[in-house]
Amino acid sequence: MDKNTRTLLSVFAVVFAMVGLAFASVPLYDLFCRVTGFGGTTQVGGVPDKILEREIRVTFNADTSPRLPWRFKPEQRDITVKIGQEALIAYHASNKADTPTAGTAIYNVTPPKAGKYFHKTQCFCFDEQVLVPGQEMNMPVIFYIDPSLADDPNMDEVRQITLSYSFFPAESKELEDALEAFYNDTSEAPSN
Repeated sequence: MDKNTRTLLSVFAVVFAMVGLAFASVPLYDLFCRVTGFGGTTQVGGVPDKILEREIRVTFNADTSPRLPWRFKPEQRDITVKIGQEALIAYHASNKADTPTAGTAIYNVTPPKAGKYFHKTQCFCFDEQVLVPGQEMNMPVIFYIDPSLADDPNMDEVRQITLSYSFFPAESKELEDALEAFYNDTSEAPSN
């Protein structure tokens, strides 16, 4: 094999590797955020093995894109839970349009540094939801706050956590932009 052929094969290998990394970057970044809690990304996990006496107030927020003709709100504004205690809450959505519409929700936790301690065991986020005209739907969320939060001195002052969901029209540029902003906002990186 001559020098030009080796160079050409090397260039093709580099280009192939770069294309592969480009396609893998979003799923790998999503995995990184879910594992580390980066950017306030909540965790998905099983039920904790202990419940602590320390309590945290969890408030719930709901936003809907003006382009999605839905009414979307939490069924309750807040609850107080013990660290490690599993809790069930629900959001309520209704379609105000005369046609079926589809939406997808993204979520976040504030303060962002609490994201890695906020574990969901059931959630409607990132799944496309379709509502026919006038349809109403309850969307449950089951979560707990990881007991290891109590061992983190950076979390000592945290007494309240807010879980926010934002619904966007499914498969829309607006949803793509919101997801990109969610994953690229390094200003919300946990401080620990």
